[in-house]
Amino acid sequence: MQPPSSPRVLPPRVLVFTRTTDYRHDSIPEGVAAFRALGAEHGFSVDATEQPEVFADGLHPYAAVVFLSTSGEVLTPAGRAGLHAYCAAGGGFMGVHAAACTEYDWPFYGELVGARFDRHPEFQQGTLVIEDHRHPATAHLAGTWEFSDEWYEFRENPRGRVRVLASADASSYEGAAGEGHPLVWTHEHGGARVFYTALGHAGEAYADPAFRAHLLGGLRHVMVSAAA
Repeated sequence: MQPPSSPRVLPPRVLVFTRTTDYRHDSIPEGVAAFRALGAEHGFSVDATEQPEVFADGLHPYAAVVFLSTSGEVLTPAGRAGLHAYCAAGGGFMGVHAAACTEYDWPFYGELVGARFDRHPEFQQGTLVIEDHRHPATAHLAGTWEFSDEWYEFRENPRGRVRVLASADASSYEGAAGEGHPLVWTHEHGGARVFYTALGHAGEAYADPAFRAHLLGGLRHVMVSAAA
């Protein structure tokens, strides 16, 4: 007699959402490919979509939701309700780069991400100061990190409301404004664990092993059940 078979354990699923109604980054395909490669290597599956209906249908199958360079108003009212409910149930949310340029008319989303995009200088090389090495998104980095990006400025400085992991050295690039320059942070909001990185403008960034490790660390932090 055959012993009863054990139920098949499915890998955690991650939703990568890339809808844009404003500026669209050319790097989105490279970003999706990077998340898929990380999933294949570290034991989670990735569903990538631009369809807002998935939020209304229910996000409970997902260990984390990633907004990858979304822009503009990307959710329907039902989708907003779905994301809000997912967060309230203890979901995980990760925002990458232009995720901060999204849903300006929805206060909850701005609070979820932590700050809203305001402006950036020209794409150029600069230096990040790693403020917290205890987080998996920054543990692999030295005290500073040379990177090329758009060096986002935000409408409000989230420092004091979030745990800042890395900030820009404003003296390392041209066109800096404001104060403090946090670029990578984590916090909890509305029941959700949240990670945000302002990095990721250029497609070549997603082939950079250090940046991929940065993304993986952020994702691991927010995933409801990580298998990696």
